[in-house]
Amino acid sequence: MPLSRRACLFLLAFALWSWVSWPMFLRDSWADDHSWAAGGGPTTFVVVHAVLTAASLVFGTVIGVIGWRGLAAARGRT
Repeated sequence: MPLSRRACLFLLAFALWSWVSWPMFLRDSWADDHSWAAGGGPTTFVVVHAVLTAASLVFGTVIGVIGWRGLAAARGRT
């Protein structure tokens, strides 16, 4: 199923948003008081947020690739 140019641009915008917002979120979570135990080790709080960030970056990358390929295919059709 071919994607419209508008849908492809939306997917690329979503991918860009993921790559801009999630690393900043992780940086802020990393600096939070709840991130580190008294002994210096990471708490569940920071581990969960790191996993969320990693998953979101993977999804953002996959969605960006789909958008990019759809846009390239749309250029070939015109």
